[in-house]
Amino acid sequence: MRHSPFDGLTWLNPPAESRIRDDHLHIRTGLKTDFWQRTYYGFQPDSGHFLHRPWSGDFTLETTFVGRYETLYDQAGLMVRHDETTWMKCGIELTDGAKHFSVVATRGHSDWSAFRIDHDFEAMSVRVTRNGDALFIQYRTDAMADWRMARLAYFPPALSDVSVGIMACSPQREGFEAAFTDFRLGPPASRDIH
Repeated sequence: MRHSPFDGLTWLNPPAESRIRDDHLHIRTGLKTDFWQRTYYGFQPDSGHFLHRPWSGDFTLETTFVGRYETLYDQAGLMVRHDETTWMKCGIELTDGAKHFSVVATRGHSDWSAFRIDHDFEAMSVRVTRNGDALFIQYRTDAMADWRMARLAYFPPALSDVSVGIMACSPQREGFEAAFTDFRLGPPASRDIH
């Protein structure tokens, strides 16, 4: 029997539709789904789709995905989560009419950073490495040879037990479609950030 890299993972807020086809996980989001805590907007949605497993201690987590980004804030990528007020999500988000690499680090209040990816690409790969109190976030498109640094974010070291996995949200609509081609999780790849 063939195993999928998504076997054994559990949904927080299952999407409107999810299925494995050709070894890829295909997701279609529900209506107005998101993860955010307070900052600027004041709201606290915790309705985004998160397919995860538990992990304790340091790790490197990677995935590759494609998405049909059509509406403001359509997003897909990775998430590291302790609870609804302490988490990090990262990946591609549609804003200002273009694909941006987006990172939201949340400890009670959400902190959003985003930068536009100016070259054309189909697939995005994202890697998160946890070392102690830090999450090192990297990205690579199918048009790039090397991983690039997106952010080095603080994550409370006392919170060693977390859930890690893939996420997708569509804060302005329903029906955003994303497909994840893999899910890799293991010991930290490296402490080197240069």
